[in-house]
Amino acid sequence: MSAAEARPTMSDAESRMRQVLERQKQAHIKDGAPSAEKRIEWLDRAINLLVSHKDEIAEALRQDFGHRSVDASLFTDVSGSIGPLKHAKANLRTWMKREKRKVEPALLGLFGARAWIDYQPKGTIGIISPWNFPFNLTFTPLAGVFAAGNRAMIKPSEFTPRCSELMERMFKSAYDETEVAVFTGGPEVGAAFSKLPFDHLLFTGATSIAYHVMKAAAENLVPLTLELGGKSPVIVGESADMALTAKRVMMGKTLNAGQICLAPDYVMVPKDKAKDFVAEANTAVSAMFPTLKDNPDYTSVINQRHYDRLMGYLDDARAKGAEIVELNPAKENFSQQPFHKIPPTIVLNPTDDMKIMKDEIFGPLLPVKTYDTVEDAIGYVNAHARPLGLYYFGGDAAEQDRVLTRTTSGGVSVNDTIMHVSMEDLPFGGVGPSGMGAYHGHDGFKTFSHAKAVFKQVNKDLTAMVRPPYGEKIQKMLAGAIKR
Repeated sequence: MSAAEARPTMSDAESRMRQVLERQKQAHIKDGAPSAEKRIEWLDRAINLLVSHKDEIAEALRQDFGHRSVDASLFTDVSGSIGPLKHAKANLRTWMKREKRKVEPALLGLFGARAWIDYQPKGTIGIISPWNFPFNLTFTPLAGVFAAGNRAMIKPSEFTPRCSELMERMFKSAYDETEVAVFTGGPEVGAAFSKLPFDHLLFTGATSIAYHVMKAAAENLVPLTLELGGKSPVIVGESADMALTAKRVMMGKTLNAGQICLAPDYVMVPKDKAKDFVAEANTAVSAMFPTLKDNPDYTSVINQRHYDRLMGYLDDARAKGAEIVELNPAKENFSQQPFHKIPPTIVLNPTDDMKIMKDEIFGPLLPVKTYDTVEDAIGYVNAHARPLGLYYFGGDAAEQDRVLTRTTSGGVSVNDTIMHVSMEDLPFGGVGPSGMGAYHGHDGFKTFSHAKAVFKQVNKDLTAMVRPPYGEKIQKMLAGAIKR
């Protein structure tokens, strides 16, 4: 038999996915809602996988990226995944408790009627995870999925094949496929996966792909959580400490070489402070990365396609009049290199007709715009699609309040970038083109649970008046209810 004949066809892969989904659903029905102990066991197995495979995870990421900082991988994809799992483990018993609700009219409550919410597992949750943080953006949602008592089917990205293969191996070693199953493959597998009749589907990735995922999920009316991205702005106020601001902005921009859905996408500074920001950004980059080209702490762009896309942004901006400032402390030559590293690069005074201001950058390039008043900055943000994150730097409480109340974004970090995503007790999600729904912590438990409303009536026939034949009693009741 030839290799081509031995390779599973698309129909085989789709058939297998549907079989596994059916087996998971049958297991869920047969076993019922898992106990707190069973959910904790599932969480513990996930934690153990991350701890025991930490070195393999970092190496798979390094190889898939060409080069990725090992310490950064341990921070974001290992430690950053264990934290949410432990948080869920510590809190799920509380989250699982029946939630009492008020009975109306109060008279029914006095006679013993009760209302409450039971949080039930939905069943099987589909997870489509991206290439930029393949382990974190698989294991972090699993914290809420397991805490809520669900099973999971996972489709990792084809752009990080070593990570996907490792993930498949890891889950097979610790879970039966009726609990967790991983399906690797390209866009065709992803498209078929999106069409499965899950009880909920979580997609993390590009907005352009989300349209197709949402359309596919609609065929079975599958509820969706979409974690997307967009152009997350930084507004630097007059009162901001420029040195500290630049350190934190450049940390957010260089972590994973800017390949983060929450990376600061452009900075808006007061007109007279642009040069100060650039100077401090250069100082910050020099302190973090005295060299870049062979520095093990500095990560590569994922592949040639994305490298060419980013370099195309710079060529386009340069041709249209922007000033390009490369933050390259050792003045290294990047024209020949084994990877796809790009130095952190500031694009000064970009215009809206430039490609870099139209698309989410997803790389170590940072446009810097100037403004006359903070109202101008707020107006610019509001004139564009609502972003996943927004960052305000400054010590002016009134200005901070104006920025927060008059802009809409998925989340905000004040005097920092990205860090709100690490607060496990805050919901993480977008708004409009940057996403739909949220998870993390208790909010993840709720997202992956069905909140079943229950009303228990009293044995006394206190509601006879609402049954025909109608008469004087219901008329009096309605007269008392229908009024201002």
